[in-house]
Amino acid sequence: MKKIGGFINPWGNGHFTRMMSLDSAIKQNIRDEFDIHYSSSGEIYQKLLKKFPANKEKLHNIVIPTPIDGKCGPSVTLSLFNFLLPVAGRPPLVSVMARYLIDEGKLYDRQKFDLVINDGDVGSNVIAQKRNVKSIFVTNQFRPRLWASRSFLYPGVMYISKNIAKASKIVVADSPPPYTICEYNLNFPEKLKKKVVYVGHFSNGKVINHGPKSDLERLVENADSFGYWMITGNKSTNEATTRKYRKIFHAPEMNNERRIVSHAKNDPSLDKVLGRDGKTYSISETLEKQVDWVQIDVGFLSEQEKDTVLNLCKYAVINGSHTAMGEILGAKAKPIIGMPVYDEHTNQIKWAEERKLGILATNVKQTTKAVSKIHDDYNKYQENLADFAENYDRNGTSKTTEIISEMLDI
Repeated sequence: MKKIGGFINPWGNGHFTRMMSLDSAIKQNIRDEFDIHYSSSGEIYQKLLKKFPANKEKLHNIVIPTPIDGKCGPSVTLSLFNFLLPVAGRPPLVSVMARYLIDEGKLYDRQKFDLVINDGDVGSNVIAQKRNVKSIFVTNQFRPRLWASRSFLYPGVMYISKNIAKASKIVVADSPPPYTICEYNLNFPEKLKKKVVYVGHFSNGKVINHGPKSDLERLVENADSFGYWMITGNKSTNEATTRKYRKIFHAPEMNNERRIVSHAKNDPSLDKVLGRDGKTYSISETLEKQVDWVQIDVGFLSEQEKDTVLNLCKYAVINGSHTAMGEILGAKAKPIIGMPVYDEHTNQIKWAEERKLGILATNVKQTTKAVSKIHDDYNKYQENLADFAENYDRNGTSKTTEIISEMLDI
């Protein structure tokens, strides 16, 4: 029986989302019997336990070094101090790195993998090469452009890209050029391109069979126009985005701009509606009393509600994460306003802005101007998005399973 190892970087949710989409595709498309083991840590390991409660013996908790959270994403200063010193209750990064590589090496030796799939875990690439194990690295980054203020990170970028290059195959979870959202985060050298395959986005492929409409859906389907403001990411990213949105919503230009704010927290206490009269209502009360609303806050949207909101919204405001951009620009053909947290986000939003698919905004004034511009030039955005959506490749998981089958010779 063939054995596959899946190594998931625990920083952010995108790695986990991609790998779980791929897991479903592997089980659906590869008919041979095989075992899949997964390794990660922290919140992602807990999600693995929840998803595969009957397979705990195939889930491995190995602590992978990650940056320290700051107020706006990772704290570069604290993370640099943590390289040699304990910070915020975390041991020095050097010792964590050594332990992590040793533990992953032992896992390789115990399980004798026929193939490993690494999403964000570059250390596993190194171990696979040393043990002569075939490896696939799934990514939307290789050697990202760095903005002037971040140029000091260049040695780290070079180190990571060097280890990504050790994979047997590099799978880019994006459409082939010239429709590659993450283009400015790649920059592959010519000598490496023979290893690289653009397979398409890792859409989960779910067909959402809409059931009875929720009160939220009934409320928004009668709205003339609204924006969908997404809050996603880990704790620090989520909190930073929330603070930005609050400042923007206090701008006079936003007084009459309808919006739905999704907090990505399974917390019903966040569900509320702000009426134009300045009063706060529940969603059901707003619907019943036909309140003229300006803002709906939702802790957590169901898959059906999210699909409805994306279908009906005029534009979406996001941080520039790769998964969200693909879904909104490609699958839904809606323009975005991107408010980046990381350089990765900035690069992807800049790419979209240059192609008139969205707008980059980093402060209140730029965001309110972006909202106005999308309203004014909406037909032009729709034309550009129609072309992009037509060339949007969402078959990344099925194409990757074909690569897996070839590499396993099954």
